[in-house]
Amino acid sequence: MIKQIEIELPEYPKGFHLITPIIKSHINGLPEKGLINILIKHTSAGLTINENADPSVRNDLESFINKLVPENESFYTHIFEGADDMPAHIKSSIFGASVTIPISNYKLNLGIWQGIYLCEFRNHGGARKLFVTIFS
Repeated sequence: MIKQIEIELPEYPKGFHLITPIIKSHINGLPEKGLINILIKHTSAGLTINENADPSVRNDLESFINKLVPENESFYTHIFEGADDMPAHIKSSIFGASVTIPISNYKLNLGIWQGIYLCEFRNHGGARKLFVTIFS
């Protein structure tokens, strides 16, 4: 059996944001076992799974990725959407557009310290859409 839903996230500022509670609130009735795939339908944001307890992890990820892929590089040619746009596309490719998580005992089988992050790479990315597919 396959179930699919779309989730619209509110607008978030640039950075890494824990969205596990939002996702859980939209995926009622998970199967006993299966898989869930979550796709972000944008090319300037990403998804990742990482530490869900200490907010400094989110700050450190943001600092690292901004140093790795800085804005305003002279070699960028895709610049008409702003200085943050091409770096956002690169960052999205590095982090990825989807995560897949096992479902066990009717819930997401994440580790105790794991959470799902929205990686917002634009200064003003707007509301983002997720497409969720649940396989049982």
